[in-house]
Amino acid sequence: MVTKTTKAKTTKAKTTKAKTTKAKTTKAKTTKAKTTKAKTTKAKTTKVSKTLRTKIICISHKEDADGISSAALIRQAFGGESILVDYPGQMEALRQVVTDEKLKSLYICDLGLSKKTQDEFVDILTTLRKKRISVTYIDHHDIDPNVIKSLEKIKVKIIHDVNECTAVQVYSAFKSKLSDHSSFIATCAAITDYMEDRPIGSKLLQIYDRQFALISATVLTYNIVGHQKDPDYLLYLVEELSDSKFPHEIPNTFEFAQIQVEKLSQMIAKVKAGMKTMKNLGYMEILDAGASGAVNFVLGLSGKNVGVAYKERVDHGIYAVSIRGSKSLKTHLGKIVNILASDLGGSGGGHDKACGAVIPKEKILTFVKELNKKLN
Repeated sequence: MVTKTTKAKTTKAKTTKAKTTKAKTTKAKTTKAKTTKAKTTKAKTTKVSKTLRTKIICISHKEDADGISSAALIRQAFGGESILVDYPGQMEALRQVVTDEKLKSLYICDLGLSKKTQDEFVDILTTLRKKRISVTYIDHHDIDPNVIKSLEKIKVKIIHDVNECTAVQVYSAFKSKLSDHSSFIATCAAITDYMEDRPIGSKLLQIYDRQFALISATVLTYNIVGHQKDPDYLLYLVEELSDSKFPHEIPNTFEFAQIQVEKLSQMIAKVKAGMKTMKNLGYMEILDAGASGAVNFVLGLSGKNVGVAYKERVDHGIYAVSIRGSKSLKTHLGKIVNILASDLGGSGGGHDKACGAVIPKEKILTFVKELNKKLN
């Protein structure tokens, strides 16, 4: 009797041990399965998060046909979104896109750098490249060689030629992805940037009737200049041009251009009455129009080698300045203005005979006087 009880207890103990072992084994398998599933889920999540980087953005200059046309060509070639900015808004736009978790590719067009902005520009692009975001910088303004080296070091794709406008460079670089009509968009940009006589720009102009190209470029420019306070319309122009539309095919462009022509004709009398001169330049504050639209009148009517027009930007506490030089001017205006504007707490730069600047409100007359001295 005692033996049977002992045997029974032993059997029971073995059974309990077997159940415990089985339970542990089952639990271990379950835990392992959960762990494996968790790892798989995590892997899938990681994979999904990588595929979310699909956004393409082009940041381009909004104040002239070169910037608008460049944005249109990038849109035609790659799709994506356009962000149009002036020089005061350039860095803020970059600060915004650097935080975009969906950004995959960034194109920056027709936005020259100054001594004030170039270091932050390199820093932001470095941050983007560390995130493995593709960055392409396309421009034709004078750039500090050290900046180019810094951008090449972080593998930013640079397309830069001071002898062709930005839109022509975009066209040349991505021609295989563009429609035949894109050459006309680039031609208009070259004309309005006074670069239709350059190697590529001149060949593009030969494709089209000269007068047709000139009037199209002019109409496009007047619509851009006249809608600077209407960002939605400027984006609409980008979309229409990217859809291979001629300027005359975009509704009401000729009618609006006629209004702008009338305003500009009135500007002649205002410049004659309000313009002042120094030894080497003519200058004037513009109150009811854009500085870029008036500066050529200041240059021509002053009889000087340089014309300066500036308009207050109340929202930024600065003056937006446009500077133009005559054909006989030997000095590179863009380089002088870059250094001078930076010394005064602003920024600026551009081409040899056409450039711009952003100057603190209280320093505007100092800027004009110092520019006049440097032109000696």
